[in-house]
Amino acid sequence: MVELFKSWYDRYFSDPQAALLVTVLLLAFGCLALFGEMLAPCFASVVIAYLLETSVCFLERLGFGRKLAASIIFAVFIFALILLVGGLVPLLSSQLTSFIRDLPGTINVWREALLRLPETYPNFLSAGQIDDLTGSVRKEISSLGQNVLTFSIASIPALVTLLVYFVLGPVLVFFLLKDKAQIITWLLSHLPRDRMVLSSVWRDVDRQIGNYIRGKFYEISIVGLVSYACFAFLGLSYAPLLAVLTGVSVIVPYIGAVVVTVPIAVAAYSQFGLVGDQFLWTMAAYGIIQALDGNLLVPLLFSDVVNLHPIAIIIAILVFGGLWGFWGVFFAIPLATLVHSLLNAWPST
Repeated sequence: MVELFKSWYDRYFSDPQAALLVTVLLLAFGCLALFGEMLAPCFASVVIAYLLETSVCFLERLGFGRKLAASIIFAVFIFALILLVGGLVPLLSSQLTSFIRDLPGTINVWREALLRLPETYPNFLSAGQIDDLTGSVRKEISSLGQNVLTFSIASIPALVTLLVYFVLGPVLVFFLLKDKAQIITWLLSHLPRDRMVLSSVWRDVDRQIGNYIRGKFYEISIVGLVSYACFAFLGLSYAPLLAVLTGVSVIVPYIGAVVVTVPIAVAAYSQFGLVGDQFLWTMAAYGIIQALDGNLLVPLLFSDVVNLHPIAIIIAILVFGGLWGFWGVFFAIPLATLVHSLLNAWPST
């Protein structure tokens, strides 16, 4: 047994490059585990900088200096951010308020539909059971409202922290764009000169993560806009709110599409009922959007990202999401490709 372990160790860890990879990985995961929450604005800033880097490089190819190109793209980003916060956030807030206000009417619609079930299945359901069920739902909704109010009062310090991050984030984005070369040079100066394998893994992962982040941003935007156009055309209530949910759902492959089906089906049934074609048209439109996203949009946007088996993607989402929450879910696929690249490039004798 000892000889077997020694043979395995000598094969995969005797190379100095392997020791360097292990050291870098341990330091990275240690920083994430110990300082991940504190460094959240840095991670968000890096993501935004990845999104804007393509535009900065485009201006550089046109003859602009790095500082000027970064300043122009940063100014456009700030302007777009102000428009987004000033336009989209109030709209979604009003939609959510309207949805909460209309919940009692929605519950009554579902109660009337459920009360017809005892007539068809008298041996399985009774009107009293339906009343108990709707009463429990009303109680849970009332409790949820109280919890939201309590959370909103208790989260005032968190809101102050969010405002601080809202100021620090754009500053970090600007310096990441402007001083990219200096930052990379400084990081490389602290690594050994003999880092061929590490450089190979970094180039592969950097390309894939950059393509993934930009592609995911485009995918969220396209799916959200197309969903809003379809829902608005069909006259579905809360079209902006449901469109945002549909767009955000693509962050979590497979699982997100299934989860968002529930609120869309509930909203469509509450408004149109099962009688008529509007409910079927709404669900068909949602199904077509998801099919086109999975079979057309994703292959076009992520052609340069390593293709992973659906089982590997789901496992990556569960593992990294459990470790790092939202950011783990968002980066599940590029982190899985990182593992894939490491396995392929790992030196062995």
